[in-house]
Amino acid sequence: MAARIISIIGRKNAGKTTLVVALAAEFVRRGKRVMTIKHASHAADLDHPGTDTYRHFHEGKAERVLLATPELRAVIERSPDDTDPVALTRRYLSDADLVIVEGFKLEALPKVEVFRKAVAPLPIYNASLPNAADWLAIITDDTGLSAECPVLRFKDTIWLQLISSLVWDGALRL
Repeated sequence: MAARIISIIGRKNAGKTTLVVALAAEFVRRGKRVMTIKHASHAADLDHPGTDTYRHFHEGKAERVLLATPELRAVIERSPDDTDPVALTRRYLSDADLVIVEGFKLEALPKVEVFRKAVAPLPIYNASLPNAADWLAIITDDTGLSAECPVLRFKDTIWLQLISSLVWDGALRL
């Protein structure tokens, strides 16, 4: 089966990671193979001076270093521009049932937005945006918010099951 991909978006501190974790755990509970991509706008510091892998990568100029331990694998790779989540999924995560992407709000992916009134006065979603149809849903604490996509409230007792169904049915199939 081809992987499905969905993007969780929202402003800083809105709760994107919390939703990614909740969705991932829910789909794993349902027997799905879940993988995630975290978009970062800054350089990641995954390796530290003095370690062997740091030396392989920085001093040896290796294109890719794989750190292999008994229970974990980590790849450090030189790839300056390849941040397209679909290309990354195809390259590294193609055997997933579902890839949940945190961020990439400008990419043409189905989106679930996390919106909290304490973080921003308005959601990113706007019906007049050219990509407004990409929004599968908004999950919010704003009881007055309405949109042309489904709006779920954190206070709803079955919000996780509802959003999980929307995600599975609306995810982009690769």
